[in-house]
Amino acid sequence: MNNSSSSQSVLVVDDDRNVLEVLDARLSSCGLTVYKADGGRKALQILKTRRIDLVVSDVKMPEMDGMELLSEIIRTQPGLPVIFLTAYANVPDAVKAVKSGAVDYVEKPFDGKALTEKIRQMLQEFQGATAAGQTEPATEETIKDAVKSPAMKNLQGLVRKVAQSSVNVLILGESGVGKERVAKQIHQLGPRRHKPFVVVDCGATPAGLLESELFGHVKGSFTHAVSDKKGLIETADTGTLFLDEIGNISHEMQIRLLRFIEDRTIRRIGGLKGTPVDCRIIAATNADLGEAIKNGQFREDLFFRLRVVTLTIPPLRERKADIPLLVEHFTRQFCQQHNQESVTVTEETMDWLCAHTWPGNVRELKNAIEGGIVLCKDNVLRPDDFHMAGIEKDECGPQPDESCLSLEASEKNTILRALEQTGGVQKEAAEVLGISRRAIHYKIKKYGIDAGSIKARH
Repeated sequence: MNNSSSSQSVLVVDDDRNVLEVLDARLSSCGLTVYKADGGRKALQILKTRRIDLVVSDVKMPEMDGMELLSEIIRTQPGLPVIFLTAYANVPDAVKAVKSGAVDYVEKPFDGKALTEKIRQMLQEFQGATAAGQTEPATEETIKDAVKSPAMKNLQGLVRKVAQSSVNVLILGESGVGKERVAKQIHQLGPRRHKPFVVVDCGATPAGLLESELFGHVKGSFTHAVSDKKGLIETADTGTLFLDEIGNISHEMQIRLLRFIEDRTIRRIGGLKGTPVDCRIIAATNADLGEAIKNGQFREDLFFRLRVVTLTIPPLRERKADIPLLVEHFTRQFCQQHNQESVTVTEETMDWLCAHTWPGNVRELKNAIEGGIVLCKDNVLRPDDFHMAGIEKDECGPQPDESCLSLEASEKNTILRALEQTGGVQKEAAEVLGISRRAIHYKIKKYGIDAGSIKARH
């Protein structure tokens, strides 16, 4: 084991000793300092006494499982990256963990080399974020520099004012406009900035599980409740609870949430004792809650409790002055992420991007820039790079609710066609696409394409 004080440190948590030893040997050989724990409780002891840069943990463990460990990490060391190791059958739990704050997950049996590379990339990204001050609270200056349009400047002024209080905030806007980012800015600019920021995706969590996720449960309260579990509301104590897609929760959950907002006390499923929780609540939705109230789908009293202050984020098509700033930001970000030289965005390309309506908003623009950078030639980003990735200017028309072809699906199909054309030979496929071998290797790995089977068929 490398005990160099200058090296980065990884905590590996697994109840299987063989897994611990294999990862210790592999990660130590890469110059990392490795700490091992055979369970969640021992992991927490190490976290209290050692500087840890990243945690690799199994999901299913006796006594304290990976989800409970994650809850404690979010509460005590928010921002610490976590990668989960999980068997195929437990992938849904791992995906849920990622939404709750973990960085990523890897299925067992895992490829040691691939896992090591993922860990190395994660450490680089989080080290870079720390060096750039991104883990520190956002400042008024950085927020001001991030936008140019009058609508967003006005919004950011409201964000600064709201952040200093603890009132509940309701954020409205279309899918992809950046509602979670605004919620994080409110948290980072406020007095709770050093406390947990806990995200609950109400739209992705099945209704039957949401109550347990939010409020927790006691051992034996239902069939699979094998141990006590702290809920995400309790995890957010002293910090901020962000309820994304709040319009999707059931009527029963609306009642429970309203009761919590009124008395600030939660009771775990099957529990008798109430636990006081002090957390700020920020909710977000792309739904029309006014219409939902008229239709009897959303409680009006809960709506008024949530929207002490309402912030509305305009769609990207209504603030095109921000597009050049966003393009420059995402271009720098993805060049660093893919270890690529700086990419130049031509004036023609910028005009092309600004002319697109972006029905998927900032999320669609971000994905398009990543695809364009991977596919571009000579480190110059051109409109043709977006055509090849499946993005056509105004292809979806002016209506925000019309569907667009998924960028990732189109990009995957493009690569598959090139591989079929070249008999699965990656070098030749890269030449057909006009991209580097490094770029096609990355995309084949990202989309899980079996180039070997294509080659075998030919």
